[in-house]
Amino acid sequence: MESPVGAPSSTSSQGLQEGRVLCTAVWPIGTNNSKRPIPNPKAQGSDPLVHQGELQHMAAELGSYKQAHTSPPPLTLGNSRVVEGPAPLKELGSRAQAMRGGPQCDSCHVQHLIRSTTDHIIHFPSLFILPGCIPFLPKTMEEATKVTETPPPLLERRVRQQQPTVSVLKSKLKKSVTCSVPRVRSTLTGFFPVLRWLPKYKLREYVWGDVMSGLIIGIVLVPQAIAYCLLAGVEPIYGLYTSFYANIIYFLMGTSRHVSVGIFSLMSLMVGQVVDKELFLAGFDLNEDFTSSGPDVFNATLGTNLTAGKIHTVELMGLQCGKECYAISVATALTFMAGIYQVMMAIFRLGFVSVFLSAPMLDGFATGASFTILTVQAKYLLGLKIPRHQGYSTVVVTWINIFANIHKTNVCDLITSAICISVLVGGKEIQERYKDRLKIPLPTELVVVAGATLASHFGELNSRYGSSVSGHIPTGFIPPQVPSFSLMPRVALDAIPLAVISFAFTVSLSEMFAKKNGYTVRPNQEMLAIGFCNIIPSFFHSFATSAALAKTMVKDSTGCQTQVSSLISALVVLLVLLFFAPFFYALQKCVLACIIIVSLRGALRKFKDVPAKWRASQNDAIVWLVTMSATALISVELGLLVGVVFSMICVIFKTHSPKVSLLGRDNNTDVYEDMDEYKDLMPPPRVHIFRFQAPLYYANKESFLKSLYKAVGVEPFLEMTKRRKAEKKAKEMSLKQPKANRDKNNDEVVIGLVQRELDFHTIVLDCSAMPFIDSTGVLAFKGLVKEYKEISVSVLLANCNTAVIDSLQKEQFFGQNDKDMSSLLFHTVHAAVLHANTTFAAAESRLGNSEV
Repeated sequence: MESPVGAPSSTSSQGLQEGRVLCTAVWPIGTNNSKRPIPNPKAQGSDPLVHQGELQHMAAELGSYKQAHTSPPPLTLGNSRVVEGPAPLKELGSRAQAMRGGPQCDSCHVQHLIRSTTDHIIHFPSLFILPGCIPFLPKTMEEATKVTETPPPLLERRVRQQQPTVSVLKSKLKKSVTCSVPRVRSTLTGFFPVLRWLPKYKLREYVWGDVMSGLIIGIVLVPQAIAYCLLAGVEPIYGLYTSFYANIIYFLMGTSRHVSVGIFSLMSLMVGQVVDKELFLAGFDLNEDFTSSGPDVFNATLGTNLTAGKIHTVELMGLQCGKECYAISVATALTFMAGIYQVMMAIFRLGFVSVFLSAPMLDGFATGASFTILTVQAKYLLGLKIPRHQGYSTVVVTWINIFANIHKTNVCDLITSAICISVLVGGKEIQERYKDRLKIPLPTELVVVAGATLASHFGELNSRYGSSVSGHIPTGFIPPQVPSFSLMPRVALDAIPLAVISFAFTVSLSEMFAKKNGYTVRPNQEMLAIGFCNIIPSFFHSFATSAALAKTMVKDSTGCQTQVSSLISALVVLLVLLFFAPFFYALQKCVLACIIIVSLRGALRKFKDVPAKWRASQNDAIVWLVTMSATALISVELGLLVGVVFSMICVIFKTHSPKVSLLGRDNNTDVYEDMDEYKDLMPPPRVHIFRFQAPLYYANKESFLKSLYKAVGVEPFLEMTKRRKAEKKAKEMSLKQPKANRDKNNDEVVIGLVQRELDFHTIVLDCSAMPFIDSTGVLAFKGLVKEYKEISVSVLLANCNTAVIDSLQKEQFFGQNDKDMSSLLFHTVHAAVLHANTTFAAAESRLGNSEV
């Protein structure tokens, strides 16, 4: 075996320590050593152990010489690689004579010298063989061969006893039904985290930041709650209900200190699409506005709606329900189902579903949905009364309808929209430019709503110019009502994406701001909290909620410390519900549409980031583009599904065609890396090291085999076929020769035609980048070992993790009782390479001895 001196291996170290080495006497060459006399143990008539101090002194000189000299060019002797020193041969002979102490070499003494200095010798780069040791080479080579045939030991695995599943379930069930005071307290504080942190509330330290952020969020929340009802297809009062109840419930059950849960544009859009679909199927006119004009009519719509103009009614829960009643009934049934799904996901710990929603996919989905929201609200900017399109391609069809009815634009609404958008965008730009100087965000939305309401009321824009207004918003609360169970089967499927998206946004925002502010959240409790933020409010005429990024960032930037700020925001909404709601009667819908559209600036700005995304990761950029396009051009629900499926296909594609590489060794180290990626790497002689950077499973087995065959340049089945054909041809040629020469030349002809010397004898599979392997992958490994063995090529495994090793053991890859594990599996690539070279050298030696 050829190995550079100075690169110790487990086998060489073991041989040195046992005194069975190829070179039985080595010594560094230097002037100081040559001048110092070497004692002769025979002359003194004592055991070599007497000279332990002298030998330790020699070992010290070995180390000092190693620091002062560089490695000279190598000299090969037999199968061992040694190094020639700079001293003349005459000096070598004299020093060897001194070491021997006579005409015969004292093997015992020399071996003791090796044992005494083995730790220095195996790391020493400038050693030479003493001439007096040459007579012992054949014997020591034979012993070395016997030692190196023993493979290096593997690490011993811990024995883990896995308990039976039944006993585990019994213990968990017993633990869950056990009742005690500490367990009840732990359950309550876990279900209502407010009981844990509120008693520890630092009033002087936290109250100012919580009150300020709560007031600001409440001021921002009121106009947004009214505006987002346009997206949800319900009356403005229900948006205020939703914001109020969601803040209260999350205050009690949430684990995040900064997340703002409430009405969200994306959730409102998804609810509105389902509401419009069900209204259309129930026979209502989607182009017809809600015609409630007072509190009496409003309350009547919850029961029997006999108002003039409400000709079409639907029986629901034993009552005749008009368009407004039916719309909120659909929204509450949808919200209830979404909450049930979220609570079930929390109970069965199915939070892992959110891992399939990658960040590029969620960004693309939000951007596509934002473009859909912009399209849906565009008609309000122009004052057009066109129904929302039902079905796919909402964006395309809506824009076609807008341009087809552009001549019906309401000039009053158009001017109002232009003014409001200018003020809102200007306020946002000032906020962003001077955010370091402004301690609180500018209440631009509230200013616009107040100014537009006053202008509409005193200018009589509704009666004089036909501008569409919000209408009457009653004060107080409507009595709770159970969601319609008859509608739930119809919206059950639509509630699934709503539940997943709501949970995904809430958990991701919770974890993001928890990491930023140095605390932890419980994702499972977050799922429970957002689930109950949907279930309980659905009894109080509210629709789906979620965490909102913009409001959460405002809370964080205004000094929010705990969820007490949510309680303050709920109080602000409560004041509007009790006292100020009727004042928004004259508020134009185009103003609400402007608030919605300006709030989409962040998501729509993602289009500018596409080139940067492409440069950073083409895969992520493609996922973003596909998800955004599907969401905007097909539908929101299908866009989410397309995004998830396409993201998974991209992952499967990357594992199906992963990067593969042949590894080379860094000079004088045990580091092996990709030769295509790093410079100055040399492949081990006659050994190929192959790395497959993906899990090996049924989908990429063929890719793995093809890439391996291409990398090493030999496909075993084809090689065997070629050899069989050559053997057949050789036999035919031998039959054509004269009989006298046939027997003499037969063997030579067969050997000449059949035997084809390969440029490698071993393939080492580096499994460091292989996280797992399935049964198909194990069968591929078995086939490789068997097929390459037929052409005299060994296949070894290195750097396998425990999951891969367990899979191999279960499929008996290492034979019965893992008898071949030590010869097939290695902890490092270097150990596998050393074993391969040692085994090949031993096989060559046995072959040479048999020929002799």
